[in-house]
Parts: sequence; structure tokens; C-alpha cells
Amino acid sequence: MGKPTGFLEIARQDRSYAPVADRLQHYHEFIVPLDEAAIRNQGARCMDCGIPFCHQGCPVNNIIPDWNDLIYKGNWKEALEVLHSTNNFPEFTGRICPAPCEEACTLNLTESPVTIKSIECAIIDKGWENGWLQPQIPAQRTGKKVAIVGSGPAGLACAQQLARAGHEVVVFEKNDRCGGLLRYGIPDFKMEKQLIDRRIAQMQAEGVVFIPNTWVGSKAFPAKKLLETFDSIVLAGGSEQPRDLPAQGRDLQGIYFAMDFLRTQNRINAGDVFESPISAKGKHVIVIGGGDTGSDCIGTSNRQGAASVTQIEILPKPPEKAEKLSVWPHWQMKMRTSSSHLEGCTRDWSVVTKRFEGENGKITKIHLARVDAQLKEIPNSDFELAADLVFLAMGFVNPVYEGLLAELGVALDARKNVKADTEGTNAYQTSIPQIFAAGDMRRGQSLVVWAIREGRQAARAVDEYLMGCSNLPR
Repeated sequence: MGKPTGFLEIARQDRSYAPVADRLQHYHEFIVPLDEAAIRNQGARCMDCGIPFCHQGCPVNNIIPDWNDLIYKGNWKEALEVLHSTNNFPEFTGRICPAPCEEACTLNLTESPVTIKSIECAIIDKGWENGWLQPQIPAQRTGKKVAIVGSGPAGLACAQQLARAGHEVVVFEKNDRCGGLLRYGIPDFKMEKQLIDRRIAQMQAEGVVFIPNTWVGSKAFPAKKLLETFDSIVLAGGSEQPRDLPAQGRDLQGIYFAMDFLRTQNRINAGDVFESPISAKGKHVIVIGGGDTGSDCIGTSNRQGAASVTQIEILPKPPEKAEKLSVWPHWQMKMRTSSSHLEGCTRDWSVVTKRFEGENGKITKIHLARVDAQLKEIPNSDFELAADLVFLAMGFVNPVYEGLLAELGVALDARKNVKADTEGTNAYQTSIPQIFAAGDMRRGQSLVVWAIREGRQAARAVDEYLMGCSNLPR
């Protein structure tokens, strides 16, 4: 602990944003990082608690007090090594993680947690700038072959760990570019995609082979080919079945799943397509769903020039502040406002969608009503909003079963996710011993940081399955 009184002497300071008028003109990242002196001061605020609750708050169990102290002392390279010991891709989590570690910080009891996420991002960005990140090529190869289906954060983390253990790793991706949710679900203004390309290049140098444009489980590429060719298979395809809204008028033109909208804009930014069939320009946009995906639709709609954006949520409006003594150090339900909300949006809570109305087959209105705390409709509370475009951003229910999972025949759990435990001798192993599962496909829709954790842990489980033991960290 470099500065025992740091938390008393130094106020919390976090990264800032470029002005709204400027950032709405493009799809690039707009966070303004702190300078090195400010980052070191923020590291000095860490109390190095006797019980560091931030460890438990962080799904990958980052050793946060250690690299906070190292940053305060100016030991950036050593801090990077500590950071990488638990997290393969801190440049991703340093940008898009909601920072449950900060919720668990002891200083959050006074609403001023250490800026852990910003420090994490500063460490990894400095590492790349100084050329400290080099491929880690194993001294020996095992001769074992592992196929990973899905190149999202779980698949990438699993692939890198297994390659560094000496296995021959091949990653299959159905899309034309690798990255999964990171590539197509996260808008570029939150995380630019050259960050993924840079990591993929590093992994290729480590021996990982990427095969995009390959839909495993289709007629063109039956899943049985993997069973015949590889010693082990890891299913990391994510949870991609969106939650639908079967209300009257659902078939009207202008109602889309959120991910179809976000994916297309990212493809345009990458130069893979030149025009989107879904445009918010000049339209009244309704976003149904109050989570991160809905927020991403708001930011993208405003960049496309929407006339108005309204976000509705069926749950009650959260309190401005959480009851710390009853929930800390766990994730706290409270009012959260994203950078996209700040760019222009009307938000409404305790609202249920009753039906959609249209003319000539196109959406023109959405009919709504208020609900009480038990989500029961309040009599005579009906109202309507103009709607030219509606995005359904209500989350995902389970992985797509048709194709890959149906062909393999792996068992599913009660929520229709791939069934696999995370503990014991058969950790991450499905009902077919050769096949493992990790990430959203196993646990259901979750955070990128949880996917990285599961990818790392699944890699160790596969290594143990193939070799009888493993030196990979868990």
C-alpha cells in the first residue's frame, strides 16, 4: 500500500467524454482518458483492504489492490503482468465492463470508489503503446487438437489459454469476421474493432487458427466433422435467441430485434456493407428494454439522425441511490445513466406494450399502459406514442438450438442452455465428455467479463481432460 492516506487526501476522478455535439458526428470512441499523473493518484486511493471485496466483485477475480499499488509507484509493466494474470483482454473490459468491482469497493460505501475500470484500461493501453505485449509461444506442442465454436469473448479467452498450453487450436466463426458479440453487438463508439483485430493477430502468432464464414451444424459443415477431427470441442457460441414481444401488430414493418440493428451498423462501419435496411434517420424511435442493448440502440439511433428516441422499461424506475448497508458489496440496483442516454433520450418506466398500430403495413403508433410494482396493468392508464421504428431490446432467452446443438445432441438445462457444471472433475463438460461449453451458451446472457472467466476456466478443464493435469490458472 503505497499511500495509506491516499483515500483521505485525493478525490475520485474518472475519465470524461467528448462533447455530445462532437461525438454524435461519428462512431469512434469518445472517452477522454486521464493523464498518467492522474491515474497514479487514483491508484493511490486504493485502501488495500484486509478483505479486498473488489476481488469477489470482479468475475475474473482481478488482483486489483496489487496493480493499484504498482501504478501509484510507477511500475506499469509489472502492473500489466499482474493484470494479465487473471484477464486475457483488459482492453475490452476496461471499456465495456459495468465495473462490478467498483460496486464492491469499500470506498463505494461513501459513493467514491476507486476508478478501477479506468486504471485497468490505462494499464493495458500503455502496454500496447510501449510494445510490451508479445505473443506467448509455447516451448512444446502437445499434439492435441481442440475446436472452439464461436469467437466471442469466451471462445477467444479459451483459445488463447489452450494455445499457450501447447494445443493446436482452431476457432470456427459463422460470421465473416471474428469477435462475436464484441464485433457485432458492441457499437464502435464504445469499443473500436481494431482492438479485436490486434488481439486476433497476437493469437494467430501464438498458433491459433481462425476459420470465419463457417456455420458449424449447417449442411455445408456438419458438426460431426469436428467430432471426427478434434480431440475436444468447446461450444462458445453465445446466447443468441432474442426475447420476442408477441403483441398485436408485431408483424408490421419497422419492428426489429435490437441486435439486427446494431449488427448492421457495425458492418457498415467496417466497410462490409454500404447501406442499412434499418435507418433511424428522421424517425421517431421507440426502444423497448432498459438494459445495455437498449442503450446501444439509443446511441446508434442518435448518430443516424433520429427525430426522437424514447426508451421504455416494464420494471419500476430504480432509486437514485442504493441502500448500501443492505446490498454492498453486491451489485446494486440503482438509477444508471449511460453516455448514450446523455446524448438525447426520453426514458419511461413501469410501462407495458399492449399493441402496435400501423398504416399500409408500416408501424405508426405503439399503444402502452402503466403497470404497478407487481407488473399488473393499472386500469385507465393507457397512452400511445408515435413510432416509426421500434427496437426490441429485452435480452436473450437461450442459445439457438437448431443446427449445432441439435446435431450434437448435448443435454440442456431447465433454461435451455447447454448443461455443464463449473465445479468438480467434470467442470464445463457437457453430457458428451469430448465436448465442453462456456460463456453465454452455458450460463445464459451475461457480461463480457463473465464470458472471459468461463473461457479461461473451460480451457483449464479441457487441458486436464486431454493431459490428465493442467498448469493453466483457474
